Formats: sequence, C-alpha cells, structure tokens
Amino acid sequence: MRIRLSVFFALVFLTVAFAKQYNNSPRHYNFYEAKKQMDRIYYGDLMVTVYCGCKYESNKSPNKIDFKSCGFAFRKNEDRANRIEWEHVVTAHNIGMSRQCWHKQGKNSARKNCEETDSLFAIMEGDLHNLLPSIGEVNGDRSNFMYGQWTDTVEPMYGSCRSIVDFKNSKFQPRPEVRGMLARISFYMEKTYGIKLSPERRKLFEIWSKLYPVDKYECERDRRIFGVQGDHNPFVYEHCREAGLI
Repeated sequence: MRIRLSVFFALVFLTVAFAKQYNNSPRHYNFYEAKKQMDRIYYGDLMVTVYCGCKYESNKSPNKIDFKSCGFAFRKNEDRANRIEWEHVVTAHNIGMSRQCWHKQGKNSARKNCEETDSLFAIMEGDLHNLLPSIGEVNGDRSNFMYGQWTDTVEPMYGSCRSIVDFKNSKFQPRPEVRGMLARISFYMEKTYGIKLSPERRKLFEIWSKLYPVDKYECERDRRIFGVQGDHNPFVYEHCREAGLI
C-alpha cells in the first residue's frame, strides 16, 4: 500500500510539475493565427499606429483610422493608407535570410516557401512581440529596410508624421517616440531566435533604448502579450518593474 501511495503521489507531483512547465511555456502562432489575436492585445489606449501615432477604431477592416489625430496624409497610395497592417519590427526578410527555406528555388516566393515548410520560421513570423499596428502605406514603404537615424531635421513625407523613408539607401527612420520600443523588440528577437544585430545597429539600438525608456504603452502591451502568448519581452518587463509601471 505504501509503495502504491508513493507511486501515486509521485505521479501527481510529476503531473503538476508538467502542467506548471506547460503553462509557463510560450504559445506559438503562425502569422495568420497571430493576426487573429490582435483584439486581445490592441484595444483602448493601445489602438495607435506605430510609425505615425494615429488612433484607429478596429483591428479588422474597415479599420477607421483617425488621420486627424496624428496629422497624417498619404504619400502615394491612398487605398493602402486606409487600412491597418501588422508590421514586423524585425522584418520577415531579415528573419528568413538565415533559414534554408528562404534560399530554395521554387514556384512560391521565399516567404511563402518558408511559411509552408519551416515551422521555426512560422513561429518567428507570428511572434506577437514583433508585431505592431501600422498604416498600410507606411508599412509598405518601409518594406524590408533596416532602421536608421540620419537626420534631426525631418522633412515629413506623410503629413505631420515624423517617420521617414530613404528609398535610395533603403533605410527607415522611425519617429522618436517609438525608437526605444523598436530597439527592445529587436533585442528580444535576437535573444529568443538568434537573429543577430550588426555592431553598428546594436550600438544605435542601445542608444535608443537609453534615450527612450519604457512607458505605460509599452508596459501594458507587454502585459497583454504575456496574457496571450505566455512570455514577456525581458528587455521591456525588467525596465517596467524598475520604473514601477507594472
């Protein structure tokens, strides 16, 4: 009897331990599934586009973007400017370049090929920490350009929006208010998936992270993503705790 009880309690302990470990493990989504989770994260004060700071009313079409709230004016593509798209901070191109699936020839695009054949790529592409709401036209103009900072005298391209694109040199300069957040997301993607930053970009992001510390928006976003995906961005969470924002 004692042996049976010992075995029973051992099994209970292992079951609880396993359940605890499972519940503390991140939940994985592909990009299609991730977009279905956005209503659970972006509601209320978090419904603001990343690059231009525009408020919007819905995560699903029609998005009803309030251009007056941010002084936005479309540059060229009005139709795309009127919809919310989910922007990858670390681009799908940058994620895919280190994967074999990206370089295989086939009838599909490199991205489509990776989505269909590489489970790790699908997880990276759908990571909620790496996705932010963006005005479609700005998302399209950013393309797979890397972030940079080359001028303090911004000549706006989208009305009053202070994010700008250098098409000639394939660079994108985000508005100051979100630079720290973008840097910390990039650090997360490097730590979690090994997507390396160049020394120059790392130095820039370290400067951004110090100059633009976490705020209530970023801390609340991290809290909600934890509730959906099951993990924090440690480069956000620890700073939020130190700042007393959680």
